[in-house]
Amino acid sequence: MTLSLKLGTRRSLLAWAQSSWVAREVERLNPGAKVELVGIDTRGDKILDVSLQSIEGKEFFVAELDAALRTGAVDFTVHSLKDLSLERPTEFMNVATPKRENSRDVILYGPRVMQKLESGEKIRIGTSSPRRKENLPAFLEKTLPHFGKTAPQVDLVELRGNVNTRLGRVHETEGSERHLDGVVLALAGLIRLSRDSAGGPELQRLLSGLRWMVLPLRENPTAPGQGALAIECRKQDQHVIAAVSKLQDSASVDQVEMERQILADWGGGCHQKFGASAATFEGLGTVLYIRGRKSNGEFVDEARWKVPASPKAPGGKAVVAWESTESRSKAAPSPIDHLDPTPYKGRSFFIAHTRALSDGFVSVVQSGRVWVPGVRTWQQLAARGIWVEGCTEGFGIEYGKQLMAPAVLGLPAFDTKKDWVVLTHEDALEPWNDVATGATAIATYRVPKADLQNVPELEKATHLYWGSGSQYERYKAFVSPTAEHACGPGKTAQFLKSQGISPVLFPSLEEWKKWIRS
Repeated sequence: MTLSLKLGTRRSLLAWAQSSWVAREVERLNPGAKVELVGIDTRGDKILDVSLQSIEGKEFFVAELDAALRTGAVDFTVHSLKDLSLERPTEFMNVATPKRENSRDVILYGPRVMQKLESGEKIRIGTSSPRRKENLPAFLEKTLPHFGKTAPQVDLVELRGNVNTRLGRVHETEGSERHLDGVVLALAGLIRLSRDSAGGPELQRLLSGLRWMVLPLRENPTAPGQGALAIECRKQDQHVIAAVSKLQDSASVDQVEMERQILADWGGGCHQKFGASAATFEGLGTVLYIRGRKSNGEFVDEARWKVPASPKAPGGKAVVAWESTESRSKAAPSPIDHLDPTPYKGRSFFIAHTRALSDGFVSVVQSGRVWVPGVRTWQQLAARGIWVEGCTEGFGIEYGKQLMAPAVLGLPAFDTKKDWVVLTHEDALEPWNDVATGATAIATYRVPKADLQNVPELEKATHLYWGSGSQYERYKAFVSPTAEHACGPGKTAQFLKSQGISPVLFPSLEEWKKWIRS
């Protein structure tokens, strides 16, 4: 017998795209099944001139869907999980949370934003989220390009509506009341919409000519559950449960449960001023980033993960920590002269360290798209007037490739020699050519050999943190054979393992420092 199901969904382009994908997956996993989409208007889709935090009541975007499910007008419903409160009707069940899309926020900026920043004009960015309003100003103050002694001026203004309505505000006439210089959106929604046959072409039109900024989770954790879908049905409908539960992704469920537990502990919903985002890293496990302000006014900024046992030195000696960074060296790096940047104009650039951007490459880099390893490099380049659109968050280029992969970003594949250029130092060329699998790596500076002034301190160290494999190479002759090594997950960890070392992995240097002090 053919299985025929009705799926209730909001009518927006994004909601329809998400539900269409679910419908096709249910049909694919259940040969012979047919799923019909039923469009339902919700209060949240109708009332667009009121801020979310001023609205009373829960389930602003789902009450009408719940009513249709309760009466049997539809067999199951699809929601953006972040829109669901913790207390759902007892007669319903979340039958599946499919594999989650990238949970990060992005900001899309209009084509004149650089001119405005350079002239010192205030830029207007639209968002209705108290969480974003809490965390974004401090981040943008240091990561938007600087053109003078004062920080960029940003005004966060109220904005509601669906994806195409919000993006349309960036295309309004310059100087009009409706014009915005940027809008904050969930990357997951853009990814899903871009894949939809109906919504994709309209999205591409709206994205044309805009600048991207992909926000890192550590500094800008998102709404709990962002990027995940929730598929609900009635508890007694076993035929629906059997068909739809095949979409369940356990890893996504685990992440979402960690994030929503923070809501349960601290309270919140669309009114909360903190974000909570979980991400899973190979060799490290899941890290939960929390940042923002609790309802009692307390500011929280932390990373929760499975921390190793407290550090101990052999023989009961005192723990002596040593970290390897280029800034430790008393000798200044030397630039490599006579490089011609002209052939690389218009390509995409990965700038491995702020020192790698020599003056000769600045104008060429400004003609392309720029990604960096972490927020510190991002801030330093922004201070030089460079637009950076994202970072690998300290987790290495292999992780970064996943962040840059969604087609909606419009970035070339990282392993194509003709499209990506890595700017780095001379000793890192070989490792980059091994790991980048095709991107063009260029040495723009030389790092001094091991600084002997650091050696007495290094020889006493019981615990070391390495920022790169080349740093280990410079200093390995002076390291105690009993020392414990640490680094982040990524290229450095791979290199140390190739040297017979089993490093302890940390989400960041800052987390290693906290651990050392524990």
